[in-house]
Amino acid sequence: MTWHNKVLRVNLNNHTTFSEPLNEQWRDEYLGSRGLGSKYLSELMDPAADAMSAENVLIFATGPLTGTMASTGGRYSVVTKGPLTNAIACSNSGGKFGAELKFAGYDLLIIEGQSDQPVYLLIENDTVKLLPADEYWGNTVWHTEEAIKQKHQDPQIKVASIGVAGEQGVKYACIVNDLHRAAGRSGVGAVMGSKNLKAIAVRGTVGVPVADAERFMRVVKHTHQLLADSAGRKSLTDYGTNSMIDTMNAFGGLPTNNFQDVTFEGTANINPTAMSTVTENSHKNLITNKACFGCTIGCGRIAHIDKNHWAIRDRPQYHHASGGLEYETAFAFGPVVGIDDIDALTFAGYLMNEHGMDPISFGVTLAAAMELFELGIITTEHTDGLELNFGNAEALTVMAEKTGLHQGFGKLLGLGARRLCEHFGRPELAMVVKGQEMAGYDSRAQQGMGLGYATSNRGACHLKHDLFEEDMKDQTGNGKAAPCKTSQDKIAMVDSTGICLFTLAAWDTGELQQQISAACGDDWTDERLIELGERTWNLERMFNLQAGLTAADDTLPPRLLDVPAPAGVARGRVTELPLMLKEYYALRGWDTDGRPTEQTLSRLSLGNELVH
Repeated sequence: MTWHNKVLRVNLNNHTTFSEPLNEQWRDEYLGSRGLGSKYLSELMDPAADAMSAENVLIFATGPLTGTMASTGGRYSVVTKGPLTNAIACSNSGGKFGAELKFAGYDLLIIEGQSDQPVYLLIENDTVKLLPADEYWGNTVWHTEEAIKQKHQDPQIKVASIGVAGEQGVKYACIVNDLHRAAGRSGVGAVMGSKNLKAIAVRGTVGVPVADAERFMRVVKHTHQLLADSAGRKSLTDYGTNSMIDTMNAFGGLPTNNFQDVTFEGTANINPTAMSTVTENSHKNLITNKACFGCTIGCGRIAHIDKNHWAIRDRPQYHHASGGLEYETAFAFGPVVGIDDIDALTFAGYLMNEHGMDPISFGVTLAAAMELFELGIITTEHTDGLELNFGNAEALTVMAEKTGLHQGFGKLLGLGARRLCEHFGRPELAMVVKGQEMAGYDSRAQQGMGLGYATSNRGACHLKHDLFEEDMKDQTGNGKAAPCKTSQDKIAMVDSTGICLFTLAAWDTGELQQQISAACGDDWTDERLIELGERTWNLERMFNLQAGLTAADDTLPPRLLDVPAPAGVARGRVTELPLMLKEYYALRGWDTDGRPTEQTLSRLSLGNELVH
């Protein structure tokens, strides 16, 4: 089977490391990655503990298909309590780090306590060391990764690290691996920084066995072909995710100027065509696409910035190629802040990767600051002399760097939109759920997305449910609760396998069941897998209830509930959350306070001690 049945434990309080057997009962109930990591977190810490304290636990969790030949089998999850939301955080990343951790012989890496000095963790199969990180502390992700490879004279070492943002507790700091892939949401990088852990470097040569190699290869060949033939896969390969910017703009669901509008005039300057076209006024921004470990999709973008662009003209250190625009970065640095300068957007993306920050949270926080500025609530005295108007590309790049380095007004931006707006007495301007900033979909146009935002266990998230087709067909809230629950359970399961959600462009549960059964052995039915996802969702809910969240947190910003959409197909509509939420709770088997009933807990083999 593809599990090594081995967990690496690291205690930073006393700088000890040891391995222990994986709990096989939990493995069979939660599979891996998101599900198994969430189970371990729930058992190892008090959910009410401060996210930035030594009591928080940081878990790097692979899935049973991580490191295998299953397409996109390179995913891993970072599971912890998030400082941005004070809720459970599960942040998923690609690249090559997850597979390397599996190659080293570990299913999970569990980090507890706080070091009294900066350290990094070196894992070389069974040889595990905590080493001083003073020479890397205060440096960027890019510097740290290359310096560790140089120090150990091994370019094949895979590194996951934090920048100054993580060290200084920026609430949405992320953990970056392979230079521009990231466990990007909920502030998992800030948790790593609070532990004085700068980086994790892994080199593995153990490999990943499968239960039935012949059957697995046969199934993988079939599922690879299904993916290759898929129109959805072809679109992701050819255009990346940023093709969504034109779709949402035409639909009238593209959040603009801090969600005050739903369409943006400048999309033609930042869409995939603009990225790949040379014009009189712009160069070709896109160089090529890029794939993570084992991926046959290649949705990632590699881009470069015009060397004569004002942002980097005198900064040759940025005259290179790196991660290009994906939809959420294009949205977060484009429409929501009113900017259509493609090179400025790309540079801001570089800075997110270099300093280790979530682009969605930064962009939506900056948008809130811009609205506060235009209302006169904050002035240039607050913003280090910079005019923080919508459309100011210089403000975007300068504030991205200030936030990454924890300087000036960037310190306030690093708190996230909710805390920023509370600080200035206008909390309703923060476009957040449970403290986490919303992604590039306006819920007045996409009602199911609104329900998904409101009920997501990690705060506003576009990746924990999938109602896109339903929302495009029907702009009302009617009938959205059932597909929301179904897709949440399914995606919780997919997140637990170690593969990417984008495989759902061609696969359904049956294709996953075939691969898991061949790789892991045992009787993995479709029904068992979906129940596993539902169990994971409810476990996360239980953690949040114990952490102090309530049904009152399952809501949306007033702007989306009370202010009708000004344009698009949903013009005149608000988000119909109360209608959807009541039905959703009932379908979940929760009471009217959003708490799982005893019958639900019993059916899913969950204890009820966390909700009573």
